[in-house]
Amino acid sequence: MDFLDAFLVVLQPGNLIFIIIGVISGIIVGAIPGLTATLAISLLLPFTFGLETIPALIMLMGIYCGSMFGGSITAILVRAPGTPGAAATAIEGYPLTVKGQGGKAIGMAAVASFIGGIFSAGVMIWLSPIISNFALQFSYPEYFALAFFGLTIIFSVSGKSFLKGMISGTIGLLLSTVGLDYIIPHPRFTFGVFELMIGFPLLPSVIGLFAVSEVFRMLEKSEEIGRITNKIGRTVPSLKEIKDCAFVFLKSSIIGTLVGALPGAGANIASFVAYSEARRTSKQRDKYGTGVIEGIAACESANNAVTGGAMIPMLTLGIPGDAVTAVLLGALTIQGLMPGPLLFRDHLNIIRPLFAGILIANIVMLVAGLAGANIFARIATIRKSVLLPAIAIFSLVGAFAAESSIFHMGIAVGFGIMGYFLEKNGYPLAPIALAIILGPLAETSFRNSLLKSDGSLSIFFTRPISLVLIIIAVLSVVFTIYREIKAKKEVTE
Repeated sequence: MDFLDAFLVVLQPGNLIFIIIGVISGIIVGAIPGLTATLAISLLLPFTFGLETIPALIMLMGIYCGSMFGGSITAILVRAPGTPGAAATAIEGYPLTVKGQGGKAIGMAAVASFIGGIFSAGVMIWLSPIISNFALQFSYPEYFALAFFGLTIIFSVSGKSFLKGMISGTIGLLLSTVGLDYIIPHPRFTFGVFELMIGFPLLPSVIGLFAVSEVFRMLEKSEEIGRITNKIGRTVPSLKEIKDCAFVFLKSSIIGTLVGALPGAGANIASFVAYSEARRTSKQRDKYGTGVIEGIAACESANNAVTGGAMIPMLTLGIPGDAVTAVLLGALTIQGLMPGPLLFRDHLNIIRPLFAGILIANIVMLVAGLAGANIFARIATIRKSVLLPAIAIFSLVGAFAAESSIFHMGIAVGFGIMGYFLEKNGYPLAPIALAIILGPLAETSFRNSLLKSDGSLSIFFTRPISLVLIIIAVLSVVFTIYREIKAKKEVTE
């Protein structure tokens, strides 16, 4: 079966309906804070058991693509990221909503998600073996170098004060050490609370930092009893805006695909790395954090490019790139398929329609995103007397749904209170979220690297990939500090 035949199979009315159902279901579930792509696929997986192999798999891919985009909707409109990967999107998306441009922000998120998804799908189709071999070169030193590079993004998301950004990042790193030691099974900073053995889980923490803290902030001000905005604005970004973001789309899609191919990395890391890179090279870098449309383009193209990247090691090596592909690996097994090199030799009649289904799912997602942007954006025009309780309820339910734990609801509230007071005093929240995401990866990779090298730091500088990443990270920090010092001198002069 060639690709033309594969597209004809996928475009059959029955199969196309399953893709549409999958994409719309994914968008709806992804937009609810706490209900991740993993949970969406897990919940809807039983409905595919009675289906034939191709309809079942393309429906699951529709859910995957749809949920990755869906997480951006509430991140943009009410600063409540539906999925962890959408946390970076909220940095630029929510200020645009406040300005009355929420519709355009969602439209750009849909376009960026489409471009990232199509790009990574193309890479998956044509370069799977090469990307898989590159990903296999990553061991503990490379993962530490990647995390170290990611942590330098704190400089980019620190806002007006580097010092306060660094303090926020330090708070996040300290919080990431809570729980059972990753190397030696010994509890740290749990104070006898059993539920803290696993540390502060990512989803309740992010929901609390961004969504719950925003509820507290709005309640504080009497003038906030109205609406977030009375405007929706246009819902389709202009051709000029799309053209201006062309290079951002390309860079971020490459970042998302590569990060997605690394087992354990995920969309949350990819979106923050892409956001930092977009800000670093932007002509309007000083406006970042106030509602810059290219920031959304960077985050969402990287976020959705992870889908194809994460599928590469899963399909070619049987190694899932993240939790979502672990569930998809199970789905393939249920359908009688064993991921690995033989999959491409023995089951091309399944693999090619699967690839075609991913491409079609991204097209359906784009159409659904642009068509529904106006409807989605109206959420921000609802009176806050109605909206705030709804945000609070969905946030707490989302925190509970992550692990079916009431304790996690308490974590969300606690992080919300902390986020409210920190933001009120000018401390940015994004560095905290970034440090919580990257802290465990940095710590475990660093300590395991030292165990592997008998305590020698040379292991980070004798391996080409880790050395290159560390050099890039150091140069990025130096360049950022130099640019800020130069900008301040120009202002004083």
